[in-house]
Amino acid sequence: MHEFSLASSILETVDESARQSGASRVLKVSVVAGELVQVVDEAMHFAFEVLAEGTICEGAELELSFVEPRSRCLDCGREFFHDARHWRCPECGGPNTELLAGRELYIDSIEVDLPG
Repeated sequence: MHEFSLASSILETVDESARQSGASRVLKVSVVAGELVQVVDEAMHFAFEVLAEGTICEGAELELSFVEPRSRCLDCGREFFHDARHWRCPECGGPNTELLAGRELYIDSIEVDLPG
């Protein structure tokens, strides 16, 4: 279950950023994950909640947004969406493709409570 490792890294980054901004607590963390990263929504929420206990992030909402895999055919130029197993171009059938989206994982935004 790699969600604990991912949640730990996210919380570390959020904690550092929130403290640098002078936040008293984190209210919400929005994360974007490509479907090819294979993050399980429920597992990520569970890991985030467990690991956030006793930190500035305790009680914060985790919002996950998923990005569908998208590639471009290097033979005919067509861009297309696909799943993890079907990478051939639907236009020309070529296997020569370049992944454009679907492997990203990043913190999109952090909402914090600032004192005073």
